[in-house]
Amino acid sequence: MVETKVLGTRWARVDALEKATGKAVFAGDLSMEGMTYAKLLFSDRPHARIVGVDTQDAEALPGVVAVLVAEDVPVNEYGLMENDEPVLCGDKVRSIGDKVALVIADTEKTAEGARDLISVEYKDLPVVSDPREAMTETAPRVHEERESNILVEYHVRKGDVEKALAESDVLVESLYFTPAAEHAYLQPEAGLGYIDRGGGIVVHTAGQWAHDDRRQIAHALDMPEDRIRVIYTPAGGAFGGREDISVQILLALAAWKTGRPVKMVWTREESVRGHHKRHPFYIRCRTGANRVGKLTAVETQLIADAGAYCSSSPAVLANAVLLCTGPYDIPNVKTDGYAVYTNNISSGAMRAFGAPQGLFAAELQMSKLAEKLRMDPLEFRARNVLVEGSTIATQTVVPAGVGVKRTLLELAEISEWQRGAETKLEPPTDLPSHKRWGVGVACGWKNVGYPFGFPEQCTAIAELYGDDEVGRVVIKCGAAEVGQGVITALAQIAAETLGVDPEMIEIMNDDTAVVPNAGSSSASRHVFMSGNAVHLACQEAKSLWDAGKRPAIVTKQYVPPPTSLYDEKTGKGVPNFSYGYGSQAVELEVDLETGEIALKKVYASHDVGKAINPQMIEGQIEGGVVMGQGWVLIEDFIQQEGYLKTKTLADYLVPTVKDAPDEIVSIVVEVEDPLGPFGARGVGEMPLMQLAPAIVDAIHDATGIWFDELPITAEKMLLALKEAAASR
Repeated sequence: MVETKVLGTRWARVDALEKATGKAVFAGDLSMEGMTYAKLLFSDRPHARIVGVDTQDAEALPGVVAVLVAEDVPVNEYGLMENDEPVLCGDKVRSIGDKVALVIADTEKTAEGARDLISVEYKDLPVVSDPREAMTETAPRVHEERESNILVEYHVRKGDVEKALAESDVLVESLYFTPAAEHAYLQPEAGLGYIDRGGGIVVHTAGQWAHDDRRQIAHALDMPEDRIRVIYTPAGGAFGGREDISVQILLALAAWKTGRPVKMVWTREESVRGHHKRHPFYIRCRTGANRVGKLTAVETQLIADAGAYCSSSPAVLANAVLLCTGPYDIPNVKTDGYAVYTNNISSGAMRAFGAPQGLFAAELQMSKLAEKLRMDPLEFRARNVLVEGSTIATQTVVPAGVGVKRTLLELAEISEWQRGAETKLEPPTDLPSHKRWGVGVACGWKNVGYPFGFPEQCTAIAELYGDDEVGRVVIKCGAAEVGQGVITALAQIAAETLGVDPEMIEIMNDDTAVVPNAGSSSASRHVFMSGNAVHLACQEAKSLWDAGKRPAIVTKQYVPPPTSLYDEKTGKGVPNFSYGYGSQAVELEVDLETGEIALKKVYASHDVGKAINPQMIEGQIEGGVVMGQGWVLIEDFIQQEGYLKTKTLADYLVPTVKDAPDEIVSIVVEVEDPLGPFGARGVGEMPLMQLAPAIVDAIHDATGIWFDELPITAEKMLLALKEAAASR
């Protein structure tokens, strides 16, 4: 491991003081002289033809500046991976998240009133809301131009699965369901758009990839990208929910059409309705093992609900297809994955996209097999985890720096795991008679960086100023700060490389007119990708400085080793250049009278390669655990026949401080990634992935009941307890 002076220190976040004192200016705080306000009219049907849109009454309302409809959009399409979504719908709506008209007025109240005066005549079309039904040949088409509702499918084949399963000593077959989830970030979508002095369009907002926002705005407005400028404000959370376009194109369109500054702030109800959700998945598994506890084969079918539009579904499905085997060395694998259009709200990126769903199934299969084999579930996993040189399902060797076993062993040591021993870890002595105590465990893995052949890169600029000594350092890198601490980590990497005080480092990251493209704040990639680019730029700038160059300014692009998409028939390929690994254990109590499940202690062991800032890593772990807890036990996002039943945070409950585990023990493991800057790898998404199966394993340990569907609310737990009691 590389010896460092700045890295590994608990350096205070550079944006902490402004956010803690309320000085930070968020998108909703912005204003300009002559500013107008915009409000959206959403579709109120999940699937329908638009017969007509009457805007006359809205346009006649005093104070209304303009009412924009589909015909006002030069190129009425956009999308993160495929341009299949209209900016404003003119002929058809495919979900209640679709946008039909945009009102711009002198006041927000006037804009709301005018929006409510718009009349839309619809002709209803058949609704398809279950992806399994949507796959059938007779299902209504969400996009008529397509041959079917199957957006994308992937198939992986390794070895002879049927033969291996037939010869297995134990076999577990299950059907799992993981639900949609709302990101529920603190700050709803907001922004300000205007025309600058040069006639260009400027959009201030919060997001995860400013340069791709610019690309999509330019496409929809049929303009060169250099006429569009995107400036990011601080973000009140993202978790993947800001990867897709929300207000950006609408603000640019409104400013361009009216010539006036336009502000838009979504309500919480508009936010819940207007942005994508975590993909619901139906997952069927057959997994086999021999009597000595070695995995023999796994067969998996995954069906993901893509919702009405593509968003990032191909990437989410590709991840799930790979990761659904878990971080294990399995000689025989057969996986079929499908992402399917429905009339539900679009599904897209959400923290660890694809991994939580796939790992939920994989890890419960492991726990069920361990039970059948009468083996400790932690020991069973340790016998099968990936190690250096292991071949994964795509018939390629896992990249070097495989830390999953280390996370598992350190978890066992620190938690004093004894579940499988004769002297089983005892519950608290003061546990009431109406409560049951249980422990559970799970492992996980997740790609770091863009996978499957996506043109991954990151560019950074290092600028060194001063006379004899470096007096000022400016780092320019378009890495969106969405609360994860990336600008702090990059400052530490720059300071370590240059041998200067971190206080000297100025990070510029938020303006497409100033900073180079660094890619999205997603895929746990920025410490790895932007960290490498910053490290390379600083190295070369330091060399120029030492050679007498004043100032020393260097632009460097980091490109990782190439990856590839699945082979169409076999799935063979190189899916990723780096992975993050983790293991978690849970202690919980189940109340037999109320069905409430209380997390008492969570041990979270995660391989970070090199801890750039341990305090920020602990924050990521703790936040991921609580977010995962919400998905498993509390949050229940409900859509019925395309309509939303969960509309606000009054309907969609998220964990509070009273719900959080009594204690979270963060275990930071450092197995150097040979490609990462100073050996570092990403960790942002990894703490979310293992909690769901670990909780289910612990519930089973406490009650003998397996849950194959999420969420496990208190009501569902109580019903299951009553059914179990009645069947005895």
